[in-house]
Amino acid sequence: LMQPPLLALAHIHLHQTRDRIESRLAALRAADPDIPTTLVLAARTEPRPTHIHIGGDFTRKGKPVVPGVPVWLLDAGPIRNRLDFARWLVDPRNPLTPRVIVNRIWQHHFGLGLVETENDFGTQGTPPSHPELLDWLASEFVQSGWDVKHMHRLMVTSATYRQSSKQRAELAAVDPRNRWLARMSRWRLEAEVVRDVALCASGLLNRRIGGPSNFPPQPDGVFRFTQVPRVWTAEVGPNRYRRGMYTHFWRSAPHPALAAFDAPDGVNPCTRRNRSNTPLQALTLLNDAAFMEMAQALARQLREATMSDEEKGKWAFQRCLGRPPSAAELQVVMRLFQDAHRDWLPVARALMNLDEFITRE
Repeated sequence: LMQPPLLALAHIHLHQTRDRIESRLAALRAADPDIPTTLVLAARTEPRPTHIHIGGDFTRKGKPVVPGVPVWLLDAGPIRNRLDFARWLVDPRNPLTPRVIVNRIWQHHFGLGLVETENDFGTQGTPPSHPELLDWLASEFVQSGWDVKHMHRLMVTSATYRQSSKQRAELAAVDPRNRWLARMSRWRLEAEVVRDVALCASGLLNRRIGGPSNFPPQPDGVFRFTQVPRVWTAEVGPNRYRRGMYTHFWRSAPHPALAAFDAPDGVNPCTRRNRSNTPLQALTLLNDAAFMEMAQALARQLREATMSDEEKGKWAFQRCLGRPPSAAELQVVMRLFQDAHRDWLPVARALMNLDEFITRE
């Protein structure tokens, strides 16, 4: 039998060995790369039989059904799994997928798709305004190797896109909705871009790309009526002035400025944004803490600039609206400057509250 002192030494040796092993394992685990994982799906050797449910009751099985796609659109042969379906979707002979995608891209640049019902290409949807153009764009998209950037470039460099948006009297009666594309359409910017143009005009815009969401200022009491109380601490420093697309979004309580300018609610799919025109939008641009801060930044630049007051007025107008003012417009700007006791803040707030400031010409 082992003597008691030897037994104690053995226990100490075992504990020390275990501690060394555990420390080594902990170091190895810490050195492992943090690789995200997800659940995977293993295919059955034999597909589960699927039946029509009589009256919607899963216990009353009707005749069996098998996966498939409309043969009249493209005969893809047997569809056994999702991979077969994916291959059918992007088959060059399938005209539906590229038509839908290029129509969405067209809608983004022109405000309305060639097929106005961008979410319905079926018999219940509207026919395309320019069917030959839609066919050509779809074939060009496939032949380019499904190059989305190529399609964006193709559209924005076209003569159709580069037209003036000035209203033409001879078209007002025959084409009031501009479906013939005889001029460029004009529409209010998306909610996130409204913030972007204000940040850009003020000189505060942080152009950093990527990273976590940010928390710009918003009115107090926003979460007072939500089911779950939340804490919103406004950012300080450069992150405060990041683009609108980085604004943190809670579905139960979206940022008020985004909601005011018709941002999607994050609950339902959105293929096209509705554009409203409400007094709340003007009040947001005029009084919201974030937009007030941006107007103050623009006014500060005007005060510190070494140029005449009239040159400052021209510069502010150009900065906000992307064009020089006419003589009458400059006169209005300078009159406001004088009426405000030579304070540039009211001028900055007025310019950033104009319809033209948040409208894409």
